[in-house]
Amino acid sequence: MLGEAGIADPGDVAEVTPLSGGAISSVWMVRLAGRAPLVVKADDAAPTGMFAAEADGLAALSGVLRTPAVIAAAPRWLVLEALGPCPTGEAADFWAAAGRAIAVLHGVGGQRFGWPSDGWLGRLPQRNAWCDDGHEFFATERVLRYLDEPMVAAALGPGGTRALERLCDRLPELVPVAPPVLTHGDLWRGNTLAADNAPAFADPAVCWMWAETDISMMYCTAQYAAPEAFFAAYNGVRPLEAGWRDRMPILHLREQLSLLAHFGPQPGTMAAIERTINPFRAR
Repeated sequence: MLGEAGIADPGDVAEVTPLSGGAISSVWMVRLAGRAPLVVKADDAAPTGMFAAEADGLAALSGVLRTPAVIAAAPRWLVLEALGPCPTGEAADFWAAAGRAIAVLHGVGGQRFGWPSDGWLGRLPQRNAWCDDGHEFFATERVLRYLDEPMVAAALGPGGTRALERLCDRLPELVPVAPPVLTHGDLWRGNTLAADNAPAFADPAVCWMWAETDISMMYCTAQYAAPEAFFAAYNGVRPLEAGWRDRMPILHLREQLSLLAHFGPQPGTMAAIERTINPFRAR
């Protein structure tokens, strides 16, 4: 593919190393003789437009956040600038810088919720139809859209489906009105990289949406949650509304439903969904 893209000849490749963390695509670090390394993402089953949407999302973020440069994109692969992994452990200075960077991103306001085109979260479509109401957009395009996915419908059953619908009906009571801002859309620790020890961000699913949807990814993603330094620094730049921690599981439902739709009813995923929707089951 590097030859196809006119990037390098096969003889220029000194080493190819698989990288961990690619739940959907295969990811490799490619070291070229005498040149900077590259990251190659490839997926023979990639839906049409998946890698193009990722490249477009990186371009949309790049004016505000440090992102890996896109070297080349094709229907089944993407070649990116190679950056380093985020630090392990607390790394308070790094995560504080990451929190401030995302706060700046969320200072970029939009006019409506959505995006000019649909995108992807994993291999499933991210529906981005324009909407003037954030509660309607989150309910329709980020939560209820997964009820059509076979593994979600089977795992939730009629009772879970109705509980999810009741939760969505009450969203205006549960989540305060907030404006649409530019969001990364898949903001968890695994999509945080380092460029010269400063935070960088990859693998977006961009749209104009509530800022707290991004925060919920960093807060709720199981053992990969960001350290407290991230949230404290973010709050110092862009103060979060009171009660934000209580809202995180509701806003994280979109990610949990996506995982269920992709991989079926894993115990951790189902437990998180059940904790959130159980208060909305019929008694």
